[in-house]
Order: sequence, then structure tokens, then C-alpha cells
Amino acid sequence: MSVVFDQWPNDGLSRPWHSLYPKNVPTRLEYPREPLGWLLEYAAARFPERIACHYYNQQVSYRELLAQARRFAAVLKREGFQPGDRVGVLLPNIPEYLVALFGTWLAGGVVVALSPLMVASAASALANSTGCRVVVTLDVLFPLVCAGREHPEVVLLTSLSGRLPRLARLGYAWIRFRRIGFGLRPVGTTVFDFEQALDSADSQCAAVPIDVEKPAYILPTGGTTGAPKAVVLSHRNLMANARQLSCWSQGQPGAETILAVIPFFHCYGLSNCLLSAVSMGATIVMHHRFRPASAVSLIEKHRPSALFAVPAMLAALNDIVRHKKKCDLTSLKVCISGGAPLPQRIAEEFKRLSGCTVVEGYGLSEASPVTHSGPLDGTAIPGTIGLPLPDTDARIVDAATGTEAVPCGEVGELIVRGPQVMLGYWNNQAATDRVLRDGWLYTGDLATCDQLGNFRVVDRKKDMIIVSGFKVYPADVEEVLRGYPGVRDAAVIGQPDDQTGEIVKAVLVLEPEARFDRRDFDAFAKRTLACHQRPKIVETQTEDLPRNFLGKVLRRDLRKAEQAIPVKGVA
Repeated sequence: MSVVFDQWPNDGLSRPWHSLYPKNVPTRLEYPREPLGWLLEYAAARFPERIACHYYNQQVSYRELLAQARRFAAVLKREGFQPGDRVGVLLPNIPEYLVALFGTWLAGGVVVALSPLMVASAASALANSTGCRVVVTLDVLFPLVCAGREHPEVVLLTSLSGRLPRLARLGYAWIRFRRIGFGLRPVGTTVFDFEQALDSADSQCAAVPIDVEKPAYILPTGGTTGAPKAVVLSHRNLMANARQLSCWSQGQPGAETILAVIPFFHCYGLSNCLLSAVSMGATIVMHHRFRPASAVSLIEKHRPSALFAVPAMLAALNDIVRHKKKCDLTSLKVCISGGAPLPQRIAEEFKRLSGCTVVEGYGLSEASPVTHSGPLDGTAIPGTIGLPLPDTDARIVDAATGTEAVPCGEVGELIVRGPQVMLGYWNNQAATDRVLRDGWLYTGDLATCDQLGNFRVVDRKKDMIIVSGFKVYPADVEEVLRGYPGVRDAAVIGQPDDQTGEIVKAVLVLEPEARFDRRDFDAFAKRTLACHQRPKIVETQTEDLPRNFLGKVLRRDLRKAEQAIPVKGVA
């Protein structure tokens, strides 16, 4: 059964971007009124022997993937799992991610995205606040799961060791020993080997009926301290975005191959590289970590037709290809960049080196995440985020109140609505009400729209920093840095960087007698912050930070000072 999204046809909103759509892209779509597990069932029915995913020398067909997902669902049911229960998935891009994801949905559960980049306190806090009864993770990541006082009831462990090249396997074994020693001794937690648990389960486990308006996926918006906001996406939200993306890309069912180096635990990777691929019966070529040389090798070996990336990845690929004597990226037909503004020179160089169409897109976790993309027919305008996707509306409103539309070309806050917009934040109605108003999602980004309907993001209303596509919230980092001995106060701002889009700069106010040791500070940051949150530039001072009359730090004043006085090294 398919349904058409109710697009408020009589609201009087002008949608000039519809006239710019590529010829074969409709403005409205039909969406399967099915839970997300159906995507895998449908792909397996149409393309049973098609390779669903590659990982090193491992490959899994859609028929095999569905059988494994059903076995995973059977394992959950055997352990007393009930519809609506949560499963934390703490994995990089490996086949087990797909098995756990679709297996949880087939069992009627909700997936909670736990990031391997999190520090232990953040990972355990998210798992506990969302009530994860089960967690699926790597052996080397197990300490992240059991860092808090409360532990999940069941942990399913898998490992990379048997699939890595020989030298990498030795390194992996050493890391495993350093983190967990000779064995695991969790208190109050049952631990299963992932593969053995699936081998003993029923591959014919029937899917549980699910209301498509119910939660399917929970992911954090960022933060490392306390309990960060967590976005709740429904089956309908993610199904809609997968359908929108596959329609926009005009991919041929059962014939496309996608290089998946954007993490699946990031909503960008989930929707673009995973769900839209499964909706088309595409092959997913995955790697557990982005390395430019490895990505080039994967492109040459598996000949993917599509690449989803962040600007930092494209910049790194340009560096590799530019200096490599023989390199063939010509299988790529399209490349969509998101997560951060795409510098035109990086896009132009990658297009020249690969021959593919390169466009910029836009989205946020609260919208599953994609709302805009440049058209892939060669008409995309550099520097813009493109056009709203089918069934997606966008407006520019005044940043102060968010109630008045601003004239064409003027800067205001970008707001969006469509079937991909979230249900809300997990157990946080106040935060939900602030960003969801009258059916519109307030993005917090400042943007413009021209008369034809091309949107351009010009700044961020919030002070968020984006490092290689990952969001960094200054307040969270500042709270951690204030815990470093001798630091009286701290402020964090973003500084432009060609490779990562932005890097984190910290301004530390030291106690009068404090002595600052940069090496010790970096070790502290490594223990307490995720990689993308760690300050790359540090300045120290003894005078107070600039603040307004309410006591709020004026980060804009710090940014002005950064622009006026070039930074010379670090403190």
C-alpha cells in the first residue's frame, strides 16, 4: 500500500523551485505505508542474489542479509524483547550494522545510534537515558557500553579481527587486549557472540506489525556531557527520506553501487548510504573508517556509481588522486556533499579528477536528515544547497520571531516541513516545542532564497561548529575544559579549515598562578572529548571573557578578534 503525503495544497505558499526540478523528478511522491523492515524484505524479493554489501573480502547477498536480520529478530524475541524496546547499535560501517538495524525493526524495536567516537560517559548516558535493553557492539568498544552504573541486559559482541589484513589484525588484537584484557567480566549483563547467537536462531522469524508513525530510530544531536538532546525519527520519516533520495538520484533499481564511508551512526550515512541504497536494491561498499587511500582503492575495485561525502573527504581524495600516477574514479556518476559548506574549488577539482557531477545538499538530524540537494542534471548553482526535495517545503523567516517571511534574497532563518521531519526530541517536550511550530521545523540556520527557489546557507544562528560533518556544540566542550586544572573559564569557537571545514579553537582563562602544559592538556582532551570536539588551537589569557549583561559569553566578539588578529601558533 502506498500513500501520497498531504502537502497542504491550499496554503498559498509559493514553490518556485518546482520549475527547476530535473525532467524526470516529480514534485510529489508516493510512499510505501510500511515499516522500515519492509525495505529489506522488498529488496530481497526483487534482487535475492544481488550483493547487498561488501566489506573487505566479505560479501552478503540480499537474500542472506534478510535471513540474518530475521535471525537477529529471533534472538531478541528469545531474550524477552518486546515491541517498542530499544537496541543500542555501537558499530562502525560493517555488515553487522545492517543486520542489527533491520533485525531490530523486524522485531518491532527501536534502534538507538551510539557513536564509536563518543567518550564512555556519553555512550553509557545515552544508552541509559533511552533505556537500551540490548546493545550490539565490537569487542574493542565494549568498555563504552559498561562505563556507567547501569548496564544493558544483553550485549552482542562481534569483532573485526577475522576480516582485517594481517598487519592490521595484529594491531587490532593489541588494542583489544589493552581495553578488555583476557576476558569480559560484566556484572548483570549477558554477553553473546554475535555470529554464534545468529547461528542458533530461526531464520524464518516473522516480522512484528508496526505502526509507521511510531519511533524507529533515536540519535543524539551532539554533546558529551549530561544528557544531550536525542532526535526521534519514525518509520514514516525515514521511509520518506529514503524514497525522496532514491527518486532525486534517479538510480536504476538493482544496478547501482554506493560507496559508504560516511558513518551509519550519523543520520547522513544512514539515509543516504544505507536506506536509500536498500530501497533501490543497490550494493553498499563499506569501510569501517574513512581513509583516503582506502577509499580510492575501493572505488577502483568495486566501481561505485555514487559517493556521499563531506567536504573534508573530497579534499582528502583530491590530494590522493592529484599525486597518484594512475587512478581511475570514472565509475562515479554523482557525488553529493553535505554536513558542511562545500568550497567551490574542492568541488571543481573533484569533478575534474573523477568526471562525476558534484552537488551540495543540506539537512539536519531532525529531518532524517536531507531537505535540500542540488539537481543532478548539471543545473546546480555552486555555493547553494540546491532545491527542496519532493514534498518538502522551505521558507526564510525573520530570525528574531520566526513569524514573518523575509523578502526574496534577504537573510533569515530557514524553516522546513515535510514527511521526513522528526517526531520530536526524546523525553524533551520543551525542546521539541521550540523547534517544531505549526508543522514547521526551525533549523537555526540563517539562509537566503532567490526568486527561482535556490537556497543558500550563509551562517548559523546557533554557535555550532561543524568539523568534517560532525556537529560540535561549544557549551558542551567548554564545560569539559573548565574541569582542567588551572582553568577558570573557557570559550570555544570554530575556525575555518580547508581540510575539515572548521576546527575547534579554545580560549582559556587561567587562574593567576596556573602554568599551562599543552601536552598534558591534549592528553586531558583525548580522555574526555571525542576526536572532532578536541581543540586544535588553544589560546590562554588571564583577563575575563567578553560577556553581555546577562553573563553570556559573546563568542561573536571572539570571532571578530580571530579575524582581526591572525593566530600565530598555540599557547
